[in-house]
Amino acid sequence: MIAKIWKRLLAMLPLRSLRARIFVLILVVGIVPSVLMRYGIVENYEERSVEQRTSAVQNQLMILANHLISNNYLDNYRSQEQTYRNSREVIDAELELLSNLYEGRVMIINSNFKVVQDTYGISEGKTMISEEVIRCFQGENISHYDQEHGYIEMTTPIMDNRMAVQTGESSTIRGVMLTSISTDSIAATMEVLNRKALILEALMIMAIFALAIILSIVLTKPLNRVTEAINEVQAGYSDESISVPDYVETVHIVDAFNQLIGRMRVLDDSRQEFVANVSHELKTPMASMKVLADSLMAQGDVPAELYREFMEDIVSEIDRENQIITELLALVKMDKKVQDLNIVSLNINDLAEIILKRLRPIARKKDVEVVFESIRPVIAEVDEVKLTLIMNNLVENAIKYNKDHGWVKVVLDADHQFFTFQVSDSGIGIPEDSLAHIYERFYRVDKSHSREIGGTGLGLAITKSAVLAHRGSITVTSTEGEGTSFLVKIPLIYIAQ
Repeated sequence: MIAKIWKRLLAMLPLRSLRARIFVLILVVGIVPSVLMRYGIVENYEERSVEQRTSAVQNQLMILANHLISNNYLDNYRSQEQTYRNSREVIDAELELLSNLYEGRVMIINSNFKVVQDTYGISEGKTMISEEVIRCFQGENISHYDQEHGYIEMTTPIMDNRMAVQTGESSTIRGVMLTSISTDSIAATMEVLNRKALILEALMIMAIFALAIILSIVLTKPLNRVTEAINEVQAGYSDESISVPDYVETVHIVDAFNQLIGRMRVLDDSRQEFVANVSHELKTPMASMKVLADSLMAQGDVPAELYREFMEDIVSEIDRENQIITELLALVKMDKKVQDLNIVSLNINDLAEIILKRLRPIARKKDVEVVFESIRPVIAEVDEVKLTLIMNNLVENAIKYNKDHGWVKVVLDADHQFFTFQVSDSGIGIPEDSLAHIYERFYRVDKSHSREIGGTGLGLAITKSAVLAHRGSITVTSTEGEGTSFLVKIPLIYIAQ
């Protein structure tokens, strides 16, 4: 029950339509890049702005750090002398200006981890020990962007290079500037940029939506024309070949459909012809029997010899009718898509000897010499009954349609994959224009001669069906008045489909 409901839901989904799929595909291909582009632009702007602001503040802090060292700010921050007090006021003013400019906070920490200056004025004289401060005293410049709270925190070492210049030793870190600056202005700019990008994105989505609708309709129009043309043919409004050359794919579909229609017409014509031929073939013996019976009834006293002669003719026509019906039933069984083959491993040389032994008496009546040439022993997986039918029909036809004092040659050979059974004769041959029709049911090259020797026109049709059932092939070459050669090629190992 659940499976049925699921199938119905799938059938109702619009994505089963090619037009809907094209629409969704264009929509996704158009919208996803525009969304990614908006996020990319905003994120890239934020990253670049943070980097630029951090770099600018770091540069100013480095300059300020040099001022702190040159004015001995860390050593004399408690001094009351006028000179130091003036320099301290100048530096304090620079720190205040920097703090106001970037809406931030600057704390100066000496080597004892004491805060000697805080632009907020709330931590002076306190001890400041943190991982960032300790790592800065070890020589690392650290900067961290806190996107959630909207600030950049950085540490700047206060380097004393005076002794290093005189002695050549490394610089001494006298203190650390711990700075926090606001990113509200960056966030405000990002908000404006994001708003404008959203407006642009909305316009792009509407344009892409309209484009997706138009393209999905335009791109599927040729398929609709194919459907309409097929429906017209199906309804019977037209029997002409259809043509939709818009795409390579529609050309392939139309060509395949035209070939299918052509094949169906051929099959329909063949079916009608077959019915007509069957009716004719079955009606002919019955008409003959009726004429013979009417002749007997029209005569008063019929001599026993004449009565016997007429009855023999009637029996002959009954046998002919029975032969036609038997071969038709055999052909119907051959036409089944899945045939029941009784596959056995068989000695083909022995089978050919048995068939030729059975047919040689018929050949002697016409003084036809039958020669069998076996190139090598052949063992194959075949249906014995059907292979017997193939060999018997071909050899019997070669004898019946031969000239007096003629010959029939049978050659059996094999390779690593197939065995071949070739029947050649010195008979009347087949006209070139008839070679393409010899496997058709009831087709006869010489109808009058065929009727004389009892042919029904079904033998080669049955033979070809039996060969195809073995996944084999049959070919013919013939010259009118000189003879005919049939070559049957069948796999040594039968492989079922």
